[in-house]
Amino acid sequence: QVQLVESGGGLVQTGGSLKLTCVASGLNFEYRTMDWYRQAPGKMREKVATLMADGETHYLDVVKGRFTISKDNAKTTLYLQMNNLKPEDTAIYYCATLWSNVVQWGQGTHVTVSS
Repeated sequence: QVQLVESGGGLVQTGGSLKLTCVASGLNFEYRTMDWYRQAPGKMREKVATLMADGETHYLDVVKGRFTISKDNAKTTLYLQMNNLKPEDTAIYYCATLWSNVVQWGQGTHVTVSS
């Protein structure tokens, strides 16, 4: 059974930083493409960053240069370093991966950026 558990969210001022963590279990983490998504109040969930098994990364345009996705295979942990945060980054952040043709989601972690 795949389990994804996020943490690291919180309240931060504009310009601040947070590092989100997603601990994964029940899957061959090293070989998976892993994603971070976010969903702001009243908006659709959007993909923020992708880390492929070969190390290739992709980012939503509005977070490029501010967010960095990374992972530690030994700890089966995915990270999202978020710098220079803006009020529009306020959302619930989820890690996700495709497993057995089904997207597996964590429970999410709340990020609030005050102006």
